[in-house]
Amino acid sequence: MIFKTTLASTAMAASLLMSGSALAQTIGFSQVGSEGDWRPAFSQNMRETAEDYGVDLKFANAQGKQEEQLRAVRAFIAQGVDAIVVAPVVVTGWESVLQEAKDAEIPVFLVDRDVEVSDKSLYVTRISADFNLEGKLAGAWLAAESVGTCKIVELQGTTGSAPAIERKGGFEAVIDQFPAMEIVATQSGDFTTEGGKKVMEAFIKSTNNLEGICASFAHNDNMQLGAIQAMKEAGLKPGEDVLMVSVDYVPAIEDALEAGDANASVELRSAVGKFIYPVILDYLEEPKELDKWIVIPSDLHTQ
Repeated sequence: MIFKTTLASTAMAASLLMSGSALAQTIGFSQVGSEGDWRPAFSQNMRETAEDYGVDLKFANAQGKQEEQLRAVRAFIAQGVDAIVVAPVVVTGWESVLQEAKDAEIPVFLVDRDVEVSDKSLYVTRISADFNLEGKLAGAWLAAESVGTCKIVELQGTTGSAPAIERKGGFEAVIDQFPAMEIVATQSGDFTTEGGKKVMEAFIKSTNNLEGICASFAHNDNMQLGAIQAMKEAGLKPGEDVLMVSVDYVPAIEDALEAGDANASVELRSAVGKFIYPVILDYLEEPKELDKWIVIPSDLHTQ
């Protein structure tokens, strides 16, 4: 069983700030990459809030490659940083490098995404949104909006990544309760606008211009934005001809919601440094066992 704690407000972060800010700590952060709009905003927030908390942040962009992340983590270990933060590209392949960090007595914190390891003591905690819940919120909105009858095309995120696995699982858990709801086509757009556009173009071609399709569910907004482009080029009206629901709530999808091109987006907060750094700094000041999952809350936004 994975125990989790919910960060319901910034009050917890504010109260912990005073205990952690007196220490100048060096933290290595291995980021997935810079795909889409949400990821760069997340990286920028981590840099900015590091300054607020007096943290010396060593940032490494993996460009979507796990081998680059492994190399960065080992570099952080060699540098003797006080803590390591990882937003994993994929969930597997982490046992060895996490063991190396543990042997060096450097605590590792997972952010945004999860890993699959047999020994959960290899990391302190995961601080992230609940991707499964995000999928459930999207599915619940669509079930209500379509009154439980809907053929769906799905734009998946990066294959093997925690958001793709968990959002899909949460979404399917809801629509499986409705016999007349089903995913009729699914393909990875790799969390990019270009990838989403290509996937939707393929769906349009294979379904005779989305004939009979009720909704497009995208694992992130950028893929949905690409899908919107493809649909408009095909003479379709996204948001009217097809219901559009996705995850992230980036500024461009806010505009799409206002314009009627999108219908719903589950917010994945990018300004999360205020949740992450207090947990790490408090742990460095007084190490203790934490719940294995500290949840950052999500919200649903509609037209």
